[in-house]
Amino acid sequence: MFLERFIQYIQFEKRYSAHTVTAYRHDLEQFFASLDPELTVQEITHHHIRAWMVELMDDENTARTVNRKIATLRKYFKFLVQEQVIEVNPATRVQTPKIAKHLPVVVEEEKLTRLLDSEEVFGTDFKGTRDKLVIELLFGTGIRLAELLGIKETDYNEAEGTVKVLGKRNKERIVPVNTQLKHLIAEYLKLKKNEIFNNKSLTLIVTNKGTDAYPKLIYLIVNRYLANISTQSKKSPHVLRHTFATTLLNKGADLNAIKELLGHANLSATQIYTHNSVERLKSIYKLAHPKA
Repeated sequence: MFLERFIQYIQFEKRYSAHTVTAYRHDLEQFFASLDPELTVQEITHHHIRAWMVELMDDENTARTVNRKIATLRKYFKFLVQEQVIEVNPATRVQTPKIAKHLPVVVEEEKLTRLLDSEEVFGTDFKGTRDKLVIELLFGTGIRLAELLGIKETDYNEAEGTVKVLGKRNKERIVPVNTQLKHLIAEYLKLKKNEIFNNKSLTLIVTNKGTDAYPKLIYLIVNRYLANISTQSKKSPHVLRHTFATTLLNKGADLNAIKELLGHANLSATQIYTHNSVERLKSIYKLAHPKA
């Protein structure tokens, strides 16, 4: 089915992240498993893709998940057309389910600020300082989870007060850090240097044993501390990214500037945060206007 050729293409030519490549491979292997083993790639039609899509929805996959998997097929068959393996992309004839629009989940800025300013919640040892730095970096810069995990000590420029992050499709961008965050990074690096690790990692955020931090650890850290200030079910690192963007927008930041800080490829991805601001204005209007 030319799977390996496609994987090499997105990995080395398109330079997709390891996470994205793994997701593409999983989607394609799942699709191939739904087909007759005797079927050749040239014989696959939109009917096969639609049947798989129905199967996914019957298994209670969300519309967003189904759309992502169909997008994988579109990219795969487009590659096969470019390679002249097939003549027509069958995935272009498949209509995907509509995704219900949800406003980004955010944490109240005042509560989050009180949490980070509290001297009782976070410990002053390596672990406590590391945990606080994770929350501060996610909320203070709006970076993604994968970007946080990829930061090296050398990516931090103390003199300029910036951090270099590697975003989606290996696009680098420079993100500013505030004065409070600069002090916290300096304190953390000092504690990290003094820790007795068997194998000292140059990655900025590390585990209690000094190895590179991993996604589940960051999820656990964020969930644990946000539980102190929020009862909402969603307490992921991405919630802090949403909170960063919404806070900037509410305080009058330019939408294009927020787009650059978040590393969005186009403005449409950033505009979703304007809905949160509109909802906030509506609530203020209802409380303040006598005829609301």
